[in-house]
Amino acid sequence: MKKILLLGSGELGKEFVISAKRLGCHVIACDSYEGAPAMQVADECSIFNMLDEEALRGAIAKYRPDLIVPEVEAIRTEVLIDVEKEGYVVIPSARAANLTMNRDRIRDVAAGLGVRTARFHYAESVEELAIHAKTIGFPVVIKPVMSSSGKGQSVAKSESDLQASWVHACIGMRGDRKKVIVEEFINFEFEITLLTIRQKNGVTLFCEPIGHVQERGDYQYSWQPQPMNPEVLRAAQGMAEKVTADLGGCGLFGVEFFVTKEEVIFSELSPRPHDTGMVTLISQNLSEFDLHARAILGLPIPSIECTEGASAVVLGAREGVNPTYTGVEEALSERGIDVRIFGKPTTRPYRRMAVTLASGPNALARARTAAAKISVQ
Repeated sequence: MKKILLLGSGELGKEFVISAKRLGCHVIACDSYEGAPAMQVADECSIFNMLDEEALRGAIAKYRPDLIVPEVEAIRTEVLIDVEKEGYVVIPSARAANLTMNRDRIRDVAAGLGVRTARFHYAESVEELAIHAKTIGFPVVIKPVMSSSGKGQSVAKSESDLQASWVHACIGMRGDRKKVIVEEFINFEFEITLLTIRQKNGVTLFCEPIGHVQERGDYQYSWQPQPMNPEVLRAAQGMAEKVTADLGGCGLFGVEFFVTKEEVIFSELSPRPHDTGMVTLISQNLSEFDLHARAILGLPIPSIECTEGASAVVLGAREGVNPTYTGVEEALSERGIDVRIFGKPTTRPYRRMAVTLASGPNALARARTAAAKISVQ
């Protein structure tokens, strides 16, 4: 039995814990607040600020895990680099966790490997932001170098939008780095997440591409498979393999791309299961969480089978505690629909609280219809 220290206990962590427990693991779920989703299914839990170096070192020393599995970006990753040198195993690697904690570092890695990205610059003040935005040319996309699930992201269509974009980015930042990335606006046909699995023994594997749509910088619904030109898909797979090989380690990576009529462009990367990949809970024989667990445990993955599926988020509408859900019975009354309520103890406007899943024909429309039936009170 492997002992896993899970750093971050949101809805993705909850599903990972379930997958890991099915394979006999003992999981300690960590987060900054009590009652986080993954804590509800883990063996043990620990509540502390993971950006607090002393607290993070203390948790690792206390539990002495076989595997340290980050689930969020807001971690004092320098500690992970240190403890890896001491013999602890960080998933996928301490270097990967450190580089992907901030968009600037992973973007620099991709560009250094010759991977096509949007043109970009970094800014640490609204004045710098204005200079770089003019250089790139409007419209530009502005996002914090450190955030999750699209928090703090916006599009500035002109110079008059920059102040508001800077403030929005600062509000959405995680950690203690007041820095944004300003990048070329890509007029893409669609976006994909390419779930990429590095195995301990064996070739790198890829799931079928996942299409998704964002609003306010956050994913709203996703579907799998996203139809793609085979040559364009191979190009995306080549980029994903190149970047993940450079990061090293094993596990599942969520690699995001913009797809235009002419090319595929690297966007972002998460060294862990991806929110858009929740669709795999219904579209694949092995979900992204199953695949992550198998990969980090060195277990075989004989095949990844995919059928048509979709997911749609259920959002909070107001500030509140101990939320209740209405419309679940109605949503589940249709064949091929499933609902996953995350179990978050508090709600706020636009917070992801649950997801609906649909399989079979017209999965996307059916998942969105089901989500619209559910309200969070």
